[in-house]
Amino acid sequence: MSESGSGSTADTEARELLERLVSIPSPTPNEEACAAALVDFFEEHGRDVFVDEVGNVRAPADDSVLYTSHIDTVPGDIPVQIEEGEHGPKLWGRGSVDAKGPLAALAVAAVRTGVSFVGVVGEEVDSRGARHLVEDRDAPDAVVNGEPSGWDGITLGYRGILSGTYLCTSESGHTSRPENNAIQEAIAWWSAVEDRFDGDEYGVAPKEQRDEADDAGEVPVFERVTPKPVAIEGGVSDDGLAVEATLDAQLRVPPRYTTEEVRELADAELTAGTVNWTDAVEPTMQSPRTSVARAFRVAIRRAGGDPRLLRKTGTADMNVYAGAWDCPMATYGPGDSDLDHAPNEHLELRELDRAVAVLETVAAELTP
Repeated sequence: MSESGSGSTADTEARELLERLVSIPSPTPNEEACAAALVDFFEEHGRDVFVDEVGNVRAPADDSVLYTSHIDTVPGDIPVQIEEGEHGPKLWGRGSVDAKGPLAALAVAAVRTGVSFVGVVGEEVDSRGARHLVEDRDAPDAVVNGEPSGWDGITLGYRGILSGTYLCTSESGHTSRPENNAIQEAIAWWSAVEDRFDGDEYGVAPKEQRDEADDAGEVPVFERVTPKPVAIEGGVSDDGLAVEATLDAQLRVPPRYTTEEVRELADAELTAGTVNWTDAVEPTMQSPRTSVARAFRVAIRRAGGDPRLLRKTGTADMNVYAGAWDCPMATYGPGDSDLDHAPNEHLELRELDRAVAVLETVAAELTP
């Protein structure tokens, strides 16, 4: 059935699956009910499917390409509803964009084309599903990871992430004393880290030159190390004998660095305290000339679009796959990524329709 003014054909099956998945809350780590609905969908189409020991939904089949996206969402209660918009109906609800829109599109395309599929858990927190997957199976011939890129966009690059906790303790004393306490040391270390990476893109250029370069837009955010504090606590210890401080930090890492190199640079700014580095995921930048990228360009053009090649400043499961599997890959899915985690998260359903059509063509292009 065509929708007036939409320029696309409504994919009823994909829309029904998406509404079904979005209607089942699945904030990390509570993905079980949504995973069960996904299992039901594959069983209804006669596909072998199982839930593995960490909660991933796995429907193994033709490994010429693996379609995968994540089941979990961030917390947030957005009433699920469909309303008419300028470009046709829109589905509102948590996860409609990140990433149940891509998840539904990939699942529908997988059952129609016979390629392998995995719905993974834990992407929003620690990528435990993707980490288990790369340990538990061999690499497929190619990977399409599901995240919102817009139906005509292909994401080829993600920054990595380095996470850690700064810890410092100092003797308690009167606040009139000039020596830094632990709270001041934490602030001093973080200020030094921010200053270090503020200038890193420009070598040893003076700060005024760095500011001019920023104003001219010469260094994209994707190319920068971005330090961000995510929590800080401090105060007098319970026994009153010390001042304690902790600072949880994340640093986004561009492809020209490894996380180890960024860790060493951050550690070099320590004058007191220690950092317990808790997690590291390497950045990735895929070539636009791989078989996967070419297949997407063909498919998007065939659907009437002009392919856009994207680089994202965040981190996704594709980083995990790229670090473990030597095969071509890209990330793709319907939806506006500016709505990720937002209180107004919604997906234009014609985006879903077009994305499914693109993914069917991609599978045909990649399957011998």
